[in-house]
Amino acid sequence: MIAANLPRIPTFEDWRAAARNMLAVLAKPEEIVWRTEGESDLFINAPTPNLKPITPAFVPRAFIETAGKAVLHNDPRRFALLYRVLWRLQQNRALLEDAADKDIVQLYALVKAVRRDEHKMHAFVRFKEVVGADGPRYIAWFEPQHHIVEETADFFVRRFTGMRWSIITPDASAHWDGKTLSFGPGGTRADVPAEDARDDDWRAYYESMFNPARLKVAAMKREMPKHYWRNMPETALIPDLIKSASTRTEDMVAATPSTPRKRAGVAHAKITPEDLSTRLEPIAGHAEAPASLEDLRRALQSCRACPLWRDATQAVPGEGVEHEPLLALVGEQPGDQEDLAGHPFVGPAGQVLNRALEAAGIDRGEIFVTNAVKHFKHEPRGKRRLHKRPVTGEVEICRWWVANELKLVRPRLVVALGATALQSLSTHRGTLEAARAQTIKTREGAPLRATVHPSYLLRLPDEDAKVEQFHRFVADLKEAKSAAERMLRAA
Repeated sequence: MIAANLPRIPTFEDWRAAARNMLAVLAKPEEIVWRTEGESDLFINAPTPNLKPITPAFVPRAFIETAGKAVLHNDPRRFALLYRVLWRLQQNRALLEDAADKDIVQLYALVKAVRRDEHKMHAFVRFKEVVGADGPRYIAWFEPQHHIVEETADFFVRRFTGMRWSIITPDASAHWDGKTLSFGPGGTRADVPAEDARDDDWRAYYESMFNPARLKVAAMKREMPKHYWRNMPETALIPDLIKSASTRTEDMVAATPSTPRKRAGVAHAKITPEDLSTRLEPIAGHAEAPASLEDLRRALQSCRACPLWRDATQAVPGEGVEHEPLLALVGEQPGDQEDLAGHPFVGPAGQVLNRALEAAGIDRGEIFVTNAVKHFKHEPRGKRRLHKRPVTGEVEICRWWVANELKLVRPRLVVALGATALQSLSTHRGTLEAARAQTIKTREGAPLRATVHPSYLLRLPDEDAKVEQFHRFVADLKEAKSAAERMLRAA
């Protein structure tokens, strides 16, 4: 037997160096004992070669990308699996394309689990404020299922560039001082304050978003696995919210339907092209070019350029990675839940989008999402508020906001979700279907692709058609990601 010794928490580079040594001596997968620092086994005295490969190995780019994720998994068998796939690739270069191969199925399962854990870390980290002599610092305790701290740290740098923070996990920690990102050893929950004033905000937000009529416990636990609950202040509410869901639902049904009070002069009068210059004056008064997204969001809340603000709860700005993300997705307008929450794509269409992004291998936490129109246009129908499509004039007025958002964010590629977004972003006058097949330009000259809005998939009456169109939607997102990556490499 031959030993391959690795650090306690190996990186992909650690594994790759050891794998090269194994290939140099033509070690077969079954002849290798993969051991991390501190482990002992029957083959502790097995020799460890330290050679350079005589001939270069065949390593396709797809394997490097896949192995880079899989090595972050916590399964101790991952090193042997990766080497076995690498060894077999020398004889079968198309191995990665064999979706039925047992090793390939297992490899992609590891990658999927790591990506899911990364996504959950993006969503479930909760910072606590600690005020010291040098000012406030924010500390979070998180328990990832895999070794993802270094892999996800850049996301938090981009998201919280302006604040000093630390994320402590059992195995490792990440620290940002406003200029430099560093890593250190792990810690314990005791290193982070138990309570914080923001905990009440999280609980209030979660309770306000909890819809008892749409409660599906199994689905909720899939999206928010119980493994993460103990470090999230809002999850303490879940048992009582579930217990009272049926009573609250009955109360909602029994409540007398109400129609919002009509206000004088709020009719959505038709906006003609001749009106645009006059109606745009209130927008231009904010600033000809907002200096930051924060400035833009603050100004957006006081926009009165068209009547849509009157019946909406609030304007809904874009959110996500704010500095040169790979993709920016632009939808039509906020829906009912987005209007209440103040965040884009959190309702049913947002759930469809999340599933499609995951299927396409795109982390929502690493893109920017927004809408062409910033206020929810609707009409009351009993206790419900039904979506109403914005007209051309409203889209043109709101174009000032989305154009400035994209100018500040500077995505590599913009994706229009639906015909309204395509109308806002480009001068394309063909069908949405025609635009799906090509990369065109925004009015400002940025690369643009188009696909359907996820709400379109919800409206399809035929289940087979839903499945077919969902797969096509995923394919559009994959192609957008590939196109953006090609542009990045070319740059």
